[in-house]
Amino acid sequence: MILPVLNLQGEEIDRIEVQDAVFGVPPHQAVLHQALVRQRANARQGNAVAKTRGEVAGSTRKPFSQKHTGRARRGSMRSPLQPGGGKAFPPQLRSYRQDMPKKMRRLALKVALSDKVREDAVVVVVGMDMEAPRTRDVAQAIGGLRVKGSMLLVTAQAEPAIVRASRNLNEVKTLPAALLNVVDIVSRRTMVITIDGIRRVEEMWGQKVVA
Repeated sequence: MILPVLNLQGEEIDRIEVQDAVFGVPPHQAVLHQALVRQRANARQGNAVAKTRGEVAGSTRKPFSQKHTGRARRGSMRSPLQPGGGKAFPPQLRSYRQDMPKKMRRLALKVALSDKVREDAVVVVVGMDMEAPRTRDVAQAIGGLRVKGSMLLVTAQAEPAIVRASRNLNEVKTLPAALLNVVDIVSRRTMVITIDGIRRVEEMWGQKVVA
C-alpha cells in the first residue's frame, strides 16, 4: 500500500510504501468492538461502595411496639427506609477488568489503523521537529495540513516539546507509537503520523523483514 507524505504546509513531497499486514487488514467489527469495550472497562475503578443494613451502626432493638401505636411496623432502625439506615442493594467493591488474547488485541489495533486508512483519515508527515514548545507552531502546522476536527498526533518516540506545545489544543492528543491503542484511534477523526512513527508501528505490529 502506498501513502502520500506531506510537509507541514500540506504539500505532497513523497510517497511511501506501508505494510498491508498493518494498514491493509480487512474490517473486523466484532474484534474491534470487543477490544474497545475491554479497554474502556479496564479503565473503570470499581471502588464505589455503600453499607448494607447489616453494616451500618445502630441498635438492633425493635424501635417500638408492633401494635397499638398507629404507626407503621418497624423491626430495626437500620432499615433502608429509615434515615441513617443501610442501602438496599448497594454498590460493592468490584473489578470490571476483562481479558483478551494477545493476538486478538493486536488484530484489533491493526483493524483500527486499517479502517483509518480506508477512510482517508491518516495523514503522513515528514516530521514534527520543533525548536521550542510553542502552541502557535502546532496550530499553524495543523492549519497547513488542513486537518479539521479531533486529531491524534503519533510520533516514533515520546516528544516532550510536542506534548507541551499541543496540550492547550483541546482536540489534539499526542502519543508515541508504542502507546497506540484502539480507543484513541477510534475516538479521533484524523490520525497524523510521522514517517518514523509509521516505521515504528510496522516494527512493533507488522511482519518481520528478513534481510
